[in-house]
Amino acid sequence: MSDLSGRTTVVVGASRGLGCGIARAFAEAGAPVVAVARTGPALAELATTSPNIRTEVADAAEETVAWSLLDQYQPEVLILVAGANPVMGPLQDQTWETFSVNWHTDVKITFTWLRAALLQPLPPGSRVVVVSSGAAINGSPASGGYAGSKATQRFLAGYAQEESRRAGLDLTVTAVLPTMTPFGEVGRRGVRAYAARGGQTEEAYLQQLGELLTPEGAGSALVELVRADAATTAPGYLLTAAGLQKLP
Repeated sequence: MSDLSGRTTVVVGASRGLGCGIARAFAEAGAPVVAVARTGPALAELATTSPNIRTEVADAAEETVAWSLLDQYQPEVLILVAGANPVMGPLQDQTWETFSVNWHTDVKITFTWLRAALLQPLPPGSRVVVVSSGAAINGSPASGGYAGSKATQRFLAGYAQEESRRAGLDLTVTAVLPTMTPFGEVGRRGVRAYAARGGQTEEAYLQQLGELLTPEGAGSALVELVRADAATTAPGYLLTAAGLQKLP
């Protein structure tokens, strides 16, 4: 899929942070992009950046939304970035309701869209990218159930890939795990919480993270991933400022 011209790309969670950078990168690469999010004004602003971007204001967690938009646009690329802001706080300060926020949003969105992609199904040769988090590997003790939900997203990507193989659907499903970055609301909350937890300033905490992943960098990396030969694509990648690194 080296040429993205004419290859419709649906980006779910495109209104902010990494999702916004990913949508812009695919549009710049020539793909017709359908940007999906709940926030109309932010989507409208995104649409002004490229004639290749059209928008859909919708709640990605609604099963009918996934089914309807995949049926309407028949994308060859589907990128799932959407999720909720975790409630920050140590385990003992959480309730089950706050702890499980990302299970009811991030995991549900991934489940709902992958299920629809398999059932419709997407056109043969399509690429699906589930954007999880590096917390799926490293944990995240100050954000409730966030890390566990991100690990489950990675599992779901693997399950979908296996079901595609069993059914002969010719879909390539990949999980991408970005490292912490302040260029998005979830990352900003994380930086603030972990700096306070360690008795550091936010500036000091950011310095120890080293070079930071940007929305533009994430967009470039995912364009490169989708353009690559599906036969050489790994099931999962860690995404840092240096690019994509295959996960074992």
